[in-house]
Amino acid sequence: MVAANAFDYLRDAVDEGKKFDTIVLDPPSFAKNKGAIEAATRGYKEINLRALQLLKPGGHLITCSCTYHVDEEGFEAMLDAAAADARRKVQIIEKRGAARDHPVLLGLRETRYLKCFVLRAL
Repeated sequence: MVAANAFDYLRDAVDEGKKFDTIVLDPPSFAKNKGAIEAATRGYKEINLRALQLLKPGGHLITCSCTYHVDEEGFEAMLDAAAADARRKVQIIEKRGAARDHPVLLGLRETRYLKCFVLRAL
């Protein structure tokens, strides 16, 4: 297990030619307001692209976001773009949201902020 600044670690690992079976990305929120959505999406794309470059064939990426301002559809679109840039075919194995300790309130979209994708890189 490695706990590190994801941007630095992933960049260095790609440069070193490392490969992994499983990578878990669970960064803090990248956008505290609507004005930061574009920068947040770029940040998510960078770490996910690098993670996909580091996966062995058949490897799994578990990637999460707690950024309310980047919805599930936007997060999935970013993952698709990252996979294309990494030249990887990727399957969605599972999508998850909030667990019981973070219930979503009907009619209050702000409570639907946790996203998790389990992906397999082919």
